[in-house]
Amino acid sequence: MANNKSFSNIFLISGTFALLLTVIYRFVFYDSYQEAPRVLDTEELCVTVKGESFVMKLVEGGVFQMGNENYDAESDEKPIHNVTVNSFYLCEIEVTQKLWELVMGTNVSQQRDLAGHSLPLRGVGNSYPMYYVSWNDCQEFIQKLNQQTGKQFRLPTEAEWEYAARGGKHNNCFQYAGSNVLDNVAWHSLNSNTSTHPVKSKVANGLGIYDMSGNVWEWCSDLYSSNYYSNPADNEIKRVIRGGSWYSKASFCRITKRHKLKPDYRDTCYGFRLAMDL
Repeated sequence: MANNKSFSNIFLISGTFALLLTVIYRFVFYDSYQEAPRVLDTEELCVTVKGESFVMKLVEGGVFQMGNENYDAESDEKPIHNVTVNSFYLCEIEVTQKLWELVMGTNVSQQRDLAGHSLPLRGVGNSYPMYYVSWNDCQEFIQKLNQQTGKQFRLPTEAEWEYAARGGKHNNCFQYAGSNVLDNVAWHSLNSNTSTHPVKSKVANGLGIYDMSGNVWEWCSDLYSSNYYSNPADNEIKRVIRGGSWYSKASFCRITKRHKLKPDYRDTCYGFRLAMDL
């Protein structure tokens, strides 16, 4: 009987000790672990605005050769020259009609009215890229978005745009953003059926960024100059726009193709993409 009582006491003490360890782990170690700050994946940043989320992709900085001297290049793409780009974030998609409406409170039809057009709209829906936006409109959108998010979004520079379209440090020397086969990565004049298409409906480039060739042209922050590469101080009062659109022929969807517009111009082909410093 004495031995059985001793064994019972041992089991009771052991059980109590195990229970105590469990309680300590649950309320000290486990809770501390659960409350520890989560380490974010620095290769992308997810932003949510009024329930709508979008992803900013990290573009790791580097040095690249900007421009084009091939037979199909135009004079304003020459000469090829080295450019250093700092790391930055670039949105994986063009700004959509839904995000525009959430931030601005207007839709693509109202933007068409501002342009004074009565032409048919070229694609309408939450996941379609926003168009009929001028460079000035983009600045107003970004200002409001920054106020709503507390972040500092902006348009990409022309150099950042081309660097990202090329794939950043993983440049594959493609003619278009992600491929040498335009149909794989772009909506353009021969496959678009005269309309924009939902973002992310073609293949992304090497950075996981979509529609940098085709769908809608994308405004950049820079002033345009036809001889900028040789004389950066000589600027016209126009803004750079890149990438080609649903209306563009193949040569206009090339990574190095440069285009320019007055900053107040709106039309069916012109949208934009967000950038942000680290």
